[in-house]
Amino acid sequence: MIRILVAEDDDSMRQYLCRALERSGYAVVAVDRGTAALPLIASERFDLLLTDIVMPEMDGIELAQHVASVAPQTRVMFITGFAAVTLRAGRMAPEAKVLSKPFHLRDLVMEVDRIFDRDSASGLP
Repeated sequence: MIRILVAEDDDSMRQYLCRALERSGYAVVAVDRGTAALPLIASERFDLLLTDIVMPEMDGIELAQHVASVAPQTRVMFITGFAAVTLRAGRMAPEAKVLSKPFHLRDLVMEVDRIFDRDSASGLP
């Protein structure tokens, strides 16, 4: 099963993301900040890091750079509500996908499915 690590500091957004991904057949582990993801990245294998860019303690770009150094096989997708941050993320991690808020759950699932060459079978409206 494809494993996704979600790093999102907003509680409701984190639950929103996790529910959509789990309903689509992904195994999801979620944390509320980048620093909380570090021990998980060190001890577990994840296929995708889905991270907000703007978070306290450690932003998503720093987290993605850490993942690239310790788990280079892990793919990265950023989510953000800030256009300027989107440009910075694209320069720092050009191979990463950036999804701008607001987005529909269907769009999120379609992008994740595309990363793993899966047909979207989420049943989301």
